[in-house]
Amino acid sequence: MKLRGIVPAMVTPMREDESVNVDELRRQCDRLIAAGAAALFCLGTNGEFYALSGEEKRLVLRTVAETAGGRIPLMAGTGCVTTAETVELTRYAKGLGYDFASVICPYFAALSQEGAFRHFSAVADACRMPVILYNIPARTGIDLSAETVARLARHPYIVGIKDSSGRFENTLAYLQSVPRDFAVLAGNDSLILKTVRAGGSGGIAGCANVCPERMVRMFRLNEAGRTAEADAIQESLKPLRDLFPGRGSCAVIKRAMNRMGFPVGPVRAPFDLTDGPEVDAQLERILPLYASGKDG
Repeated sequence: MKLRGIVPAMVTPMREDESVNVDELRRQCDRLIAAGAAALFCLGTNGEFYALSGEEKRLVLRTVAETAGGRIPLMAGTGCVTTAETVELTRYAKGLGYDFASVICPYFAALSQEGAFRHFSAVADACRMPVILYNIPARTGIDLSAETVARLARHPYIVGIKDSSGRFENTLAYLQSVPRDFAVLAGNDSLILKTVRAGGSGGIAGCANVCPERMVRMFRLNEAGRTAEADAIQESLKPLRDLFPGRGSCAVIKRAMNRMGFPVGPVRAPFDLTDGPEVDAQLERILPLYASGKDG
């Protein structure tokens, strides 16, 4: 299955008591599908996978699979600290009918490039479902090298990578090292168009929770050769993204969604915003631009 386009990195809606809000999760699935998403990605960084229990992860996976009902490809964030845990959760997602597993580099403990190669290979060998590597060195402490990714790309079940390094030169190195049919996806919303124009497949986008139609339109305009219009839409995301540093993207995105009338609740303590009123004041200025359809 080809993966190309905008894939929203879904938030995990929660109630004020921090329990998973299944009803709102279903509504968000329907909303993102209607917006033209290329696939749905749950349990990523913006889905607070690191803050959810194993039972809660399985609840999210079941809810998204049941709600999507085969209408759209599905990607599950199944990466855990250990290989055994990752295999277990990946097999669970496969059993629910997920099309891809997004597997983050193991985190906290130090890991070499060879260790990462063995981990991803073992997961793919054991689960035999398409795996998307997830490179986010600021959170995991390891930056997958182009050489390692090229080795992994030879595995029949390792089919792509999400690069959240934030360095376009890193993405280019991947593109130059892997086969043409290996999906290279931007994990930084500001690099989606550059990635696609260099031969990438699209982006896994946190901002698509806030303005999914706009981001899908950006991708489609670029595909149609209307690059200036696409660039204007991507530039219009900058005021929202400028709120992320020092706060975390998920906390800002959830704050924005709540203000838009989508009750996705807080992020789990202790990661919620400490300067909510300040962020709200800036969102009050930013969000009407997206609602109005203006691109700049």
